[in-house]
Amino acid sequence: MKRAAEKGNRVMHDRASSKPGTDGDLSKRVDLFDLIVELRGRRESFAVATVIETEGSVSAKTASKAVIDVNGSMLGGWVGGGCAEGAVRKAALDCIATGQTAVLNLDLDDEVLGTGMPCGGTMRVYVEPVLPQPSLWILGHGRIAECLCLIGSELGFHVVVDDPDADREHYPAASQLLTDDLDYSQLTPGVADFVVIATQHKGDHESLQAVLRRHVPYVGLVASKKRSRLVFDYLRKEGFGNAELAHVHAPAGSGLGARTPEEIALSVMSEIVLLRRGGSGTTVQKEARKRDQSVEQALS
Repeated sequence: MKRAAEKGNRVMHDRASSKPGTDGDLSKRVDLFDLIVELRGRRESFAVATVIETEGSVSAKTASKAVIDVNGSMLGGWVGGGCAEGAVRKAALDCIATGQTAVLNLDLDDEVLGTGMPCGGTMRVYVEPVLPQPSLWILGHGRIAECLCLIGSELGFHVVVDDPDADREHYPAASQLLTDDLDYSQLTPGVADFVVIATQHKGDHESLQAVLRRHVPYVGLVASKKRSRLVFDYLRKEGFGNAELAHVHAPAGSGLGARTPEEIALSVMSEIVLLRRGGSGTTVQKEARKRDQSVEQALS
């Protein structure tokens, strides 16, 4: 019994002293997942690399993980050290930039392939980018803005409502409410974010001017055609050129024939999804027919 206990203690000691990122190091694994949660909470982009297969002499074990940030720095975890770390870091940066996953096949016994030094085995590493959900910034209040908030949240956007009259009763799905941002100084959209101005003609020309100064890739103006022309004329007089105005979609929305506030909000969000996903704007049925015709022509 004493020998068995001593053996058990040695096993526990071996597990506790194993390399970072291995299955035996439970404390490191918990810390790694805490790190992921923290980064997601800060809405930062990063990548998670996971060893999914090993063969031969490799230092990392299956399920070893590492977290890499947008600068290529290893923030936590471990996937094998010098033999594989450089290749994994480079792949992580590529995945963060493209938003696509990747599987690395690393021959650690062949220094010619660029993994650094021969280690004597092979490993496969799955690299997955973790990108913050895009933000939908809504300027204004009213039924259209409320519906935009609800639909945007359901579509996975981080919804920020920037309006003095915004409250939780009317915007329960909002991730954030900005009610003290009269000069829009707190409006800080990123390159993957979307801004919709739904002030219903109440200072929309001024708010749009503030948004354009922040170089937002998409700005949707909820307005009539006549009002949109007036706003564009105003912006041109203020010195904004065609390149800057090209980011403004006015009137915002897809051609759904929307009439009600709910339909208008749906139309605007449809346009945003269309641009975000690179859609064609036509119906799925027409797309299917077009593909079938292409196949028929190729076979004829």
